[in-house]
Amino acid sequence: MRSGAIKKRQVNPDIVFKSKTVSKLINILMLHGKKSLAEKIIYSSLDKINEDKKESLRIFEQAIKNVMPKNEVRSRRVGGATYQVPYPVKHERSESLALKWIVESARKKQGKEMVEFLKDEILNAYNNMGDAIRKRDDVHKMAESNKAFSHLKI
Repeated sequence: MRSGAIKKRQVNPDIVFKSKTVSKLINILMLHGKKSLAEKIIYSSLDKINEDKKESLRIFEQAIKNVMPKNEVRSRRVGGATYQVPYPVKHERSESLALKWIVESARKKQGKEMVEFLKDEILNAYNNMGDAIRKRDDVHKMAESNKAFSHLKI
């Protein structure tokens, strides 16, 4: 058994938009501790989405909401067999997955700068298109196809 509950770390809001979600995106995009570079990339891509900061933040947050999954599958071992059991996703984990999928799909592309890829991926997610939305749909399909094992939940 596990001992005690783990306290969640509080993420400070970012400087420009005063948003915790943007701050989380900065931390996910950051590689090798280069936070200032990650901030430049994200702020530049949000500026390219729309000149108005409030509007670009609204588009970004709607894109995150579009990518957030409702269900996911987890492996559960029962009697020597492993089943993929669908579970509802908590809001915090759902938001974290959405941010990771957007960054992951932007990193996969090659040819232009990361600023352009991130801007394109956020706009695609806002319009319910792109790789991050496809990833969400795949997760939902897995959960839907394994609904028969939902009685195995813990």
